[in-house]
Amino acid sequence: MKTITILFLTLFATMAALAQKQDTRYYEMRIYYCEPGKLPDLLTRFRNHTTKIFERHGMTNVGYWVPTVNDQNALYYVLSYPNKEARDASWKAFGADPEWKTVREESEKNGKIVSKVVSVFMNVTDFSPAVKAKQKNPERVFELRTYTASPGKLDDLLARFRNHTLKLFKKHGMENVVYWTTIEKDTTQSKLVYILAHKSEEAGKASFEAFRNDPKWVKARDESEKNGKLTVKVESMYMKPTDFSEIK
Repeated sequence: MKTITILFLTLFATMAALAQKQDTRYYEMRIYYCEPGKLPDLLTRFRNHTTKIFERHGMTNVGYWVPTVNDQNALYYVLSYPNKEARDASWKAFGADPEWKTVREESEKNGKIVSKVVSVFMNVTDFSPAVKAKQKNPERVFELRTYTASPGKLDDLLARFRNHTLKLFKKHGMENVVYWTTIEKDTTQSKLVYILAHKSEEAGKASFEAFRNDPKWVKARDESEKNGKLTVKVESMYMKPTDFSEIK
């Protein structure tokens, strides 16, 4: 009886520890598309003012990146909040902040900077590494990947990543940074969004080529797709971190 009690308490403690480790924060990826020639002005505004004002209003700066091929003059960045309600309250306070209003007006004396803003809301998956500030020298290149799962196949896709893909990525020199699932407004199936880090864009492409030809990956893929493909669309974009990003 004593042995059973000890085993039960150990199991309970382990489950409690795992629950505590699970990241329950509410994440937002924001994509700013700039007017022609205005991206440097936007980066200056973020570097000198915006990130600090965000922090003052309870928003956590996770990371800031620009695409390596940036024909849309875009800035990608991620913020985190305790929950959705905190997010909404923080943005309301930020919008009303006198310092922000002054900064915005002064930075736009010569014209509007941002032409379009897109937000993607996300939760961290249960198999994601912990999201934390990390900088390496030499600076890394990052890859943003978005997977649209086949109808009803998201759980199978997540299981494949959980049980196989992350380990194989690491085996082939790719660093798993973070994995999210999107929060959709309607009944649309969530997407898988994740970020990898590479020594360079060329290294990333070479790693993926080796990964795709790995017999263990081929076996895991084929077994997981016995009843049909798990994805209908895969998007990839290489990015470099800004000088003020918490993750580099």
